[in-house]
Amino acid sequence: MIPKELAKKIRYLEIYTSKAVNDCLAGEYHSVFKGQGIEFDEVREYQVGDEVRSIDWNVTARMGHPYVKRFVEERELTVMFLVDLSASGAFGSTEKLKNEVAAELCALLSFSAIKNNDKAGLIVFTDKIEMFIPPEKGTAHVLRLIRELLNFQPRKAQTNISLGIEYLGRVINKRSVVFLVSDFIEQGYEKQLNILGKRHDVIAVSIIDPREIKLPNVGLIELEDAETGESITIDTSSSRVRNNYEKLGEVQQKKLKELFQSLNIDQVEIFTNKDFVRELVKFFKTRERRKMI
Repeated sequence: MIPKELAKKIRYLEIYTSKAVNDCLAGEYHSVFKGQGIEFDEVREYQVGDEVRSIDWNVTARMGHPYVKRFVEERELTVMFLVDLSASGAFGSTEKLKNEVAAELCALLSFSAIKNNDKAGLIVFTDKIEMFIPPEKGTAHVLRLIRELLNFQPRKAQTNISLGIEYLGRVINKRSVVFLVSDFIEQGYEKQLNILGKRHDVIAVSIIDPREIKLPNVGLIELEDAETGESITIDTSSSRVRNNYEKLGEVQQKKLKELFQSLNIDQVEIFTNKDFVRELVKFFKTRERRKMI
């Protein structure tokens, strides 16, 4: 049995994300993620405005008047969510933790996928592979993904992005759209990410809490690394401390952007205190315009 509170949240997400998909995202998703090619659909009689190049001359000769071949986009895609749900994601200075935002974002994109008749699958990792759900279609399948994400309790605290990437490379052979969702508070995965980006269409989704970039003036506070347990006390009443912290956060985000650009991998930044639906729509529009150039 699903706990009442969890069932209530799943139902809320189903309604909220379905509305967001219908109102904002479905068209953008379809435009950005094209199918793998085109396939033959039917032969029909020629109509004014049809391309002359599409005339099927064999059928035309048999029938005595023009017929054309009709092709449609081979639409079906596989969308994989490679999600880091390590202990650093259990942080939140706003009403939602980073891991909660990651789950809701994956829910939204999953509903976008099934609305376009695509398959969706899930890999959750920490510093080990915690969960793998193979890609399938259908609302029931997406609701299972959402339930598992919302109810997930990590067995490990630390992060190993390389491990998650390598595992996906082993279990998913068909070229897919891969959303790599993480706060990317780790290093050493560049080589594996480069290989993944050559085989799949990879989008890096950075989940960021505003307090990871900027500190408030609240006096002495203790900061603890959720993955290692190490802690440090800092004085936020010092403008120098706050400025140095902000500069460090900006440098880290800049380096991350430069890494993704060097690997030709798209990135979208999702702040936990902002509307991620709007950020996704903006990202998709930018990506579509870039591909048209």
